[in-house]
Amino acid sequence: MLTAFYVLIVIATIIFTVVAWTTLAWMLHAWRSADALERTRFRHSTAAPAHRFSLIVPARHEERVLPTTLERLAEINHPNYEVWVVVGHDDPQTMAVAQEAASRYSDRIHVIEDVNEVKNKPRALNTALPHCDGDFVGVFDAEDLVHRDLLLRVDQCLQETGADVVQSGVQLVNFRSSWFSVRNVLEYYFWFKSRLHHHAEHGFIPLGGNTVFMRRNLVQQNGGWDPNCLAEDCEIGTRLSSHGAKTVVAYDPELATLEETPDSLGDLFRQRTRWVQGFLQVLGKGEWKRLRGTRRFLALFTLGMPFLQALAGVFIPLSILSIFVLHAPLPLALFTFLPAIPTLAILAVELAGLGAFCRDYGQRARAIDYVRLIVGTLPYQLVLSVAAIRAVGRQVRGNLNWEKTAHVGAHLS
Repeated sequence: MLTAFYVLIVIATIIFTVVAWTTLAWMLHAWRSADALERTRFRHSTAAPAHRFSLIVPARHEERVLPTTLERLAEINHPNYEVWVVVGHDDPQTMAVAQEAASRYSDRIHVIEDVNEVKNKPRALNTALPHCDGDFVGVFDAEDLVHRDLLLRVDQCLQETGADVVQSGVQLVNFRSSWFSVRNVLEYYFWFKSRLHHHAEHGFIPLGGNTVFMRRNLVQQNGGWDPNCLAEDCEIGTRLSSHGAKTVVAYDPELATLEETPDSLGDLFRQRTRWVQGFLQVLGKGEWKRLRGTRRFLALFTLGMPFLQALAGVFIPLSILSIFVLHAPLPLALFTFLPAIPTLAILAVELAGLGAFCRDYGQRARAIDYVRLIVGTLPYQLVLSVAAIRAVGRQVRGNLNWEKTAHVGAHLS
């Protein structure tokens, strides 16, 4: 029995080591060469606008942040677009904000009432989709700060590449708001600046939740968004990838859509639970099985990551405890520290990444910011692991209720 447990420890150690090295490689994908880093950005172009865009903004209990978002969207520097704000029939405060903006920008902003009994983001998106007449449908969240030149650059990118989908950058910016915000900010920084480019180049991409633009007819032909999926962005990205859609990712700091980190640890925990459970739903649907070769393995590895997170949350403390309680052989005890090597390398890259992020966004990292990043490593991973465990439990029980993240406008300054 003890031998079997030791074998299990060895297998888990190998798995966690592979995951850590893979994570490190994806984090550094954009920096593998100067040319690769330059290719992560929008290419310079002077092409005139050639597409019409329909932008959808689902908004639920977002009266604090929605006014700024809609004002930014109304001032976008593009001649041919429309904005559809979707608000629940039971949300009078947000409805009043949306209607006020629509009255000021009646040529661009329109309001749709969401009468679905069950309210969530994919249902709101599907409510607006029949009203859209643009060549491309874009998705934005209610707290987004959007650059006025974004659509021009996306339009030019579409003309140059012939892409079916363009995923532009999204960036959390308030890295000093809480002990975990600096880690949360860097997650987005490496995800949109590096990792998503790897996914796009290899033909499988779980799209981001906003600042994504998709051919409207392609979305409609594929039935819109899954109304029951808690990670509707990942789901539709997986589905479009499996049908051969061409996706281009571009991250320009000056054009990135700015957002805020969750306001509390509880909000972060619930948000990650929802995301992980959504990935599990997509994994269970099996659309990724249409992919072939390395794309299929990449999809399986990405969608299955929540299981590894949950396993790590349970297994790592038990393995450490067993070393001392069961007096494991010294070679085995030393072997269990193997994942620490890539983990320390990841931390070093994150420390460098904080400096790069601050340079990109006109900030200056203080010593305390680096200390928070280091000290928060283990607690943050513990939160993610426990959230993954909770997500697995919710999925097993069939609990699909949408736990919404509150927004307070911490990024507006």
